[in-house]
Amino acid sequence: MIPPIANRFVAGETPAEVLEHVRTINQRDVKAIVNLLGEHYDERPPVRSDAAEYRSLVEDVAESDLEACVSIKPSQLGLDIGEDVFREELESIVETAAEHGVFVWIDMEDHTTTDATLDAYEEFAREYDDDGGSDFGVGVCVQANLERTRDDVERLADVPGKVRFVKGAYDEPEAVAYTDRERATQELKDLLEYAFEHYDGGIGVGSHDPEIIDHAIELHEEYGTDFEFQMLMGVREDVQYDLAEEYEVYQYVPYGGRWLSYFYRRVMERKENLRFALRAVLGR
Repeated sequence: MIPPIANRFVAGETPAEVLEHVRTINQRDVKAIVNLLGEHYDERPPVRSDAAEYRSLVEDVAESDLEACVSIKPSQLGLDIGEDVFREELESIVETAAEHGVFVWIDMEDHTTTDATLDAYEEFAREYDDDGGSDFGVGVCVQANLERTRDDVERLADVPGKVRFVKGAYDEPEAVAYTDRERATQELKDLLEYAFEHYDGGIGVGSHDPEIIDHAIELHEEYGTDFEFQMLMGVREDVQYDLAEEYEVYQYVPYGGRWLSYFYRRVMERKENLRFALRAVLGR
């Protein structure tokens, strides 16, 4: 059982618990991107187990008629073992999702995984493109703090999927990344401007930064390009509900038994999250 101090950021340990959370936020017009917690497996059994749970989760989402999709980390599907393992397990989930009309996001991890992740995304997005026939599709995340991302964003412009734009959360080396946060923020703004001008919709704005949120709205008003906001469970949820009154908003909702390390990252990355956790511990 997840303790109260952590359940602000993690929806539970079971599919039933996460689907109940999805049902709750759907009532506030916020949709869900559901993620089973797990990453960096170096053996096949946990890879097979998580892939099987994702296939079952896809079926549950479809049968529940909830506004939700799923998101998967490449290293969770065996990328650390081999790219062939990752492709095999990812395709099994994408095939199931295509059969049930459920969207699949592929998360982005550190820079060493970027090529394998983008190559898999492009292949499956093109292979399983339904030409707008259902809600199914494939999406991928790009990180503005990587110097290569401008070229990647141009490459992905004609791929029939969605792209989530984020600043980037990994501690990348200076040789490949912009380590200054202000530079990363400006890069994200520039990348969004390119996308709103050149993409035919399918833009996910993954940020809690008011500056980025306002910028995305301004770009939407200028170019009329379809987009959605994507924000984390437990972070600025009041803003999510306010935005959902006018824009499409998705909440990234993690669940599963491997919640402790995820919760630790959420608490340490923002001062307000740390204050919330301390209040919970002290009972104030």
